[in-house]
Amino acid sequence: MNQNKSSEIYVKLTGTGSYLPGNPITIDEVDNYLGELTEAPKKIQKWLHRMKNLMKEMLEVDYYHFAIDPETREFTDDNITMSVKAARQAIEKAGIKAEDIDLIVYGSAHQDQMPTASVWIQEALGIEQCGEMSIHANCTSAYKALLIAGDFIKSGRYRNALVLSSSMSSSELRAEYYNQPIVKKEELFLRYFLSDGAGALVLQAADEKKDGLFVEHTYMESVGGKKPSAMLNKRPAYWMNPKKEFELGYHHLAQMFNEQLRTHFHDEDGSVFLKGLKRMLNKYPINLSELKYFQVNFPSKHISELIMDECDELGIPRDTLYTKMATMGYVGPPMAFISIDKIVREENLIHNDLILSFVTEVSKFMQAGYALKFY
Repeated sequence: MNQNKSSEIYVKLTGTGSYLPGNPITIDEVDNYLGELTEAPKKIQKWLHRMKNLMKEMLEVDYYHFAIDPETREFTDDNITMSVKAARQAIEKAGIKAEDIDLIVYGSAHQDQMPTASVWIQEALGIEQCGEMSIHANCTSAYKALLIAGDFIKSGRYRNALVLSSSMSSSELRAEYYNQPIVKKEELFLRYFLSDGAGALVLQAADEKKDGLFVEHTYMESVGGKKPSAMLNKRPAYWMNPKKEFELGYHHLAQMFNEQLRTHFHDEDGSVFLKGLKRMLNKYPINLSELKYFQVNFPSKHISELIMDECDELGIPRDTLYTKMATMGYVGPPMAFISIDKIVREENLIHNDLILSFVTEVSKFMQAGYALKFY
């Protein structure tokens, strides 16, 4: 590994890839894939039906993707296979071989598997030896994977990094996952906007900035030290008896919504998102006059529009908002990398075009961002 720091090392994004499993489906087909909650309390079933209709209007999502066979309703992919499919695209785009990768950094919402996902991805790609790391930090995990890989490359420790993220939300949303008789509204809120998918990037060390997209700045923080968790399960920090865990419903993923979430997302002096973005912009020399795409990864068009209203004071034009949620649902952490892949493959970037992204996740109000620039 080259650790010669006599000259500055830049981080070039040379390959991107993404994978969305199955065929695109509408919100009316979601229950065919995830299953009806026929054993939930009648009040919950009625509420869930009303919520689905409300989500149609609020989210404006045309299509979702699930790694589930519509006939058998068994899984067709998992976090590893989806990551590998996205990774192969990124590696091919970068024009290198898998064995050239000397670092893998994987980000996911959360993970219980042993060994960790990064080494399973390494094995699937046929890479005998490399550095690797797995990060579990909800929707900031992809951003943190990018931050760590970029900093390692800048330090000279590694030269070719594969950065990935995937999400199998359907595995926590299927009817069979729940202890239905005790399920609560906040544990079902996520069924009609989360999707499955994966994204991947290849980052490489470069001696100069030219002919491509470069990682300019990365950022992370947590502002949840004095806020309650707004997205969580009830598992303790040790392994429970699985039968007891199911009986108590501690495995159910819950998220606050409506006034509960709004109260903790908005402070008296602005939203946690806006204040975090301001701190990032104050920390780094980011020229917003060069902004081409402002990539916001929120699971609601309505929330994204409110954020854009706030961002007016920063001079971020509304027409720079870039989101692909309508075509795929909200994929969670990999949404960041999937959007980069879409930009690289579908848009025409020119010299000095800037891509800025920032995210707030609500499990404990962790935040992160990055700035990419085309040279």
